[in-house]
Amino acid sequence: MATLRVACALMEAGARARVAHNYSAMVAVGLGAERHELRIGYGSMDVTVSSGLNTITRMLEVGEKGVNQRLDLEIRALAASMKARGLTPQATVAELERLQRETPQHPVWVVALAVGVACAAFGRLFGVDWLAFAPIVAAGAIGQALRRYLLHCGHNLFVVAGTVAFFSALVGGIGARAAGSGTVGLAMIASVLLLVPGIPSINALYDIMEGRPTLGAARAVTVAMLMIFIALGVWIAQALLGLRT
Repeated sequence: MATLRVACALMEAGARARVAHNYSAMVAVGLGAERHELRIGYGSMDVTVSSGLNTITRMLEVGEKGVNQRLDLEIRALAASMKARGLTPQATVAELERLQRETPQHPVWVVALAVGVACAAFGRLFGVDWLAFAPIVAAGAIGQALRRYLLHCGHNLFVVAGTVAFFSALVGGIGARAAGSGTVGLAMIASVLLLVPGIPSINALYDIMEGRPTLGAARAVTVAMLMIFIALGVWIAQALLGLRT
């Protein structure tokens, strides 16, 4: 269960399947297993560990997948140091729970502001004029705060994506129009760039190339569904503002 929980935690933090497999193997070997086999699915995974004639298999559900690079690196460091630290299975699980609980995160307002600035910066690369820069920052920041709140409340991932896309695009479009921008349409697109599932897309590609087509296809379908809901939210916002799409 210790090696399985490490693998699940890595997947939930945004790691690809090969990383979860390799580092969970480090934990298994560090705890005394002679053989380690891990099957990774999109919603669950199971592991088989063996020592001598003793073999045991366990399964665990994989929770919501996000992106937490700091936690990802902390868990990798824990797995890599198993042999040197001489931890027991119970101590390994306790340390993993401590990392999940105590690994520091940036304040919500810092993340929201950074996301807004990033959206506006990408907007400039796409050709958005300076008049729309501040409205995009505001729209991106509001969208990030709204997304965090809705996900924290447990709402459906795809519904959240569509809802945030609508409000962010609407705020960005109204703000850009009020500021006299000549690139209102582009400003609305830039305002929803925070929703683009970059890491899940890359993980889907890696999983397929590394011999896990089923998992990669499941990730790819999730990415496609997210993009559909994002496009739908932007389209509704543009229709309300009378923009031709």
